[in-house]
Amino acid sequence: MLTTQLVEDAGVVVVVMTGEVDMMTEHSPLSKAVEALERAPAGLVIDLQGVTFFGSSGMALLLTVQQDAQQREIPFAVVAAHHAVLTPLAMTGTDVLLPLFANLPDALAAVRATPMVPPQQRR
Repeated sequence: MLTTQLVEDAGVVVVVMTGEVDMMTEHSPLSKAVEALERAPAGLVIDLQGVTFFGSSGMALLLTVQQDAQQREIPFAVVAAHHAVLTPLAMTGTDVLLPLFANLPDALAAVRATPMVPPQQRR
């Protein structure tokens, strides 16, 4: 089972996932992340600290959201700090493609430090 929650932190949207991310659950967090991006936030952070299983569909989800955030010129970061998430990311080389942080405060700081393009000037 997977729960997904959107939390706002001073203009940055955090998508908090808890549980298992696999083919059966991938659509819920993807729709939440897309919903968050449509709000044109100051940044987007995917928080995977509560994830207990992370399959290939989770990696595809992160890469899809990252690409969408880049196209919308919205700063993006991922919080991943334990082996259930880090091991699959490292084994596939996906870890080098994503802005990974060990905790939420560091991810929020990185997103906020990225120059933001005002919503009206985004593509």
